[in-house]
Amino acid sequence: MTARIRFEPDGIEAEVPIGTTIRHAAEGVGAQLGSACGGVCACSSCHIYVKEGLEDISPLELNEEDRLDSAFDVRPPSRLGCQSHLLKDRLYVVEITPESRDAYFDEHPDKRPK
Repeated sequence: MTARIRFEPDGIEAEVPIGTTIRHAAEGVGAQLGSACGGVCACSSCHIYVKEGLEDISPLELNEEDRLDSAFDVRPPSRLGCQSHLLKDRLYVVEITPESRDAYFDEHPDKRPK
């Protein structure tokens, strides 16, 4: 079984195995999601807003909640991509926050738009 995910604002889509994190799905298709800590929940650079499918993502745990406290513009659908596992065969839609995109370009300066 697979999950489908669309990354906004670019509209990049991926099909990934159930259980994949949003961060790994983004890496697989080149979506511009920050990952300063390498996905170990030590920063908030992979902060996203889950626009569709929040109820079918792994539960928010205390460590992630603590990390979200350091993120900018946290909202009810905020999650960290490295901690968010896709649990069902469905379409998920996530918005990469502007701060996460900035972190991505800091990590990959060669991909920064001219």
